[in-house]
Amino acid sequence: MSIKLKLLRVQAGLTLEALAQASDLTRSYVSKVERGASTPSIGAALKLAKALKVPVEELFGEPSESDPVTITRVADARAPAPAQGEPRVVAGTSPGHRMLAFVLQPGKERGRGHPMSHHEGEEILYVLKGAIQLQLANRTEALQAGDCAHFNSTVPHKITSTGESPAEVLLVIAA
Repeated sequence: MSIKLKLLRVQAGLTLEALAQASDLTRSYVSKVERGASTPSIGAALKLAKALKVPVEELFGEPSESDPVTITRVADARAPAPAQGEPRVVAGTSPGHRMLAFVLQPGKERGRGHPMSHHEGEEILYVLKGAIQLQLANRTEALQAGDCAHFNSTVPHKITSTGESPAEVLLVIAA
């Protein structure tokens, strides 16, 4: 995503500072994302896309063909493989779609280094493997493989892996 973000920023004629202000993120954070030193949360990616006036899927890859049915094969989804911890877009890249699906491997960070995310729309989170903690504004839920949560994504939220083995979740955002 780092090279793509910088390319979109330059094409939009924005400085790093202007993009940071327009996306309500810090200049330092946007710089880290551009350099690949930090992976943006879904909320941060949505803010960056809005500031750049592009669909969020454009930050992660090329839009699909105009076929009304999109099939993402496992071989296609893994090539090129995303960087460790970076979300993998598995659906929703066709223009005009209102949902975007990611497969995430949440980290174990619990401190200030991993802020809560919030953005317009709704989210459905399905735990594929492992165990996670879903922290919402006023509550915390422990979820394990097979559990699902559906919530308004304007509520601040954070996903953290809690088990010994890495967790993996399917996250669907509808804007």
